[in-house]
Amino acid sequence: MMKELTRRNFMLTAAGLGALATSRSHGAQPEQNTTTTVRAASASVKLTDDNMVELHAGKKVFDRPWEGEFRANALVIDAQQRICLVSLDSMNIRPYVTRPAARRIAAATGIPEDNILICATHTHRGPRTGDFAGAKPDAEYVRRLEEGSVLAAVKAVAAIDDTKAATQSTVLFGQSQEATVGRNSRLLLKDGFIGWDGYEEQDVVRPTGPYDPDLYVLALRRADGKYGGLAFNHSVHNIGHIRKDCMSPCFYGLAALEIERRHGATALFLPGAFGSTHNATYNNSGVLAEECVHRVVAAIEEALGRLQPALPGPVQVLNRQFTYHVRRFDEAKEALAVKSYLEKYAPRRAVSQGEWFRKMREEMAPHQGEARQTRLQIIRLGDIAFVGIPGEMFARLGLELRRRSPFRHTCVIGLANEQISYVPDRQAYADGGYQTWVGWHSMLEVGTGEAMVDQAVAMLNELYDAAPPLRRGAS
Repeated sequence: MMKELTRRNFMLTAAGLGALATSRSHGAQPEQNTTTTVRAASASVKLTDDNMVELHAGKKVFDRPWEGEFRANALVIDAQQRICLVSLDSMNIRPYVTRPAARRIAAATGIPEDNILICATHTHRGPRTGDFAGAKPDAEYVRRLEEGSVLAAVKAVAAIDDTKAATQSTVLFGQSQEATVGRNSRLLLKDGFIGWDGYEEQDVVRPTGPYDPDLYVLALRRADGKYGGLAFNHSVHNIGHIRKDCMSPCFYGLAALEIERRHGATALFLPGAFGSTHNATYNNSGVLAEECVHRVVAAIEEALGRLQPALPGPVQVLNRQFTYHVRRFDEAKEALAVKSYLEKYAPRRAVSQGEWFRKMREEMAPHQGEARQTRLQIIRLGDIAFVGIPGEMFARLGLELRRRSPFRHTCVIGLANEQISYVPDRQAYADGGYQTWVGWHSMLEVGTGEAMVDQAVAMLNELYDAAPPLRRGAS
């Protein structure tokens, strides 16, 4: 059986990469593009072996079946400058994967590092990638995530640079909705708690915020009518597998595989502002994973049936440093919030989970108020803007960002280039609940999400004002 990513056959050298792709540089300020035609290609690399031999060696907990494939998927668009989107089947993505991967992609292909966006699909049924509260990431899977990112991008660029390949494509964009596979996960319970785990439907009063049901599709269609690449964007936690007790890319990853099977082009899932949106909330709730796959695929197909040209307009990228602070907290107050909820709704796990949160707070304590840097990234394709957010942004913030954007279509891409934790809005902090309990999963000072939206909107306005998009019919 093929093992695409064993150490023996999946270690790339700089020289080997350079031989696969032509290096070229691109200007930072492109001129207006008056055509919808670009060169584009997509490619995928399998990240897991069928028998998982090198992953989790000696760990019996991972001696279980898996469904679908774990993959690195890349989409490269060559217009005034080259843009590379990479989507990885992983719960999270860390700088120790994205930064070396972006450097190596840039060295091998000539795509500027600033023009490379690498995100995770947030599957909850894959190898461990966490690195806090005593948890250690799976070193072999981390290696494969980096290697897979590079190889998938290089394969896509090699296809574009192959003069015999038909990579001339039209950039198209479609929109639909899938409003049934997700819901706001932060439900007010009758006793005043915000639901997380263990409660029942009869405990619920109302949701405490919105969720975003819009589904976007970016399609690169060749002259022969076939697709050269596809990407879709939706905003629900990627939790839900079909087979029992298995490793899985979960329902979004399985939907991407089904779209590829139908249309013959690599399909990337780009997660949206999903931090406060889940499929399952109270016990025994939520749409079954198999049905989630069906509904998401149906929504993608609906969007494909509504495709419109995404350009004319410039292709631009803007990256800016964003400074945030590790939140300050009252240990006694935070410990009580966790203890009270767990003892009522998850008593069997109250001690173990309470200790997990305590360890995170203990690790965070010396860092309270510490300033840290990440980055916001905007990729503009004419009148479409992709906003790379390095965390799990709440729906209220994502919707506000989209509402204030000057562009006709704005897609938030979560877990872009880094994972700095949940990104809640101010009201969510006031309401409380698991996603705002202090820990590395929720480490941001109150107001960080609003500041992030403000900076992203300023960046969007800057790009728009520099070159307002050409409307259809304009000369």
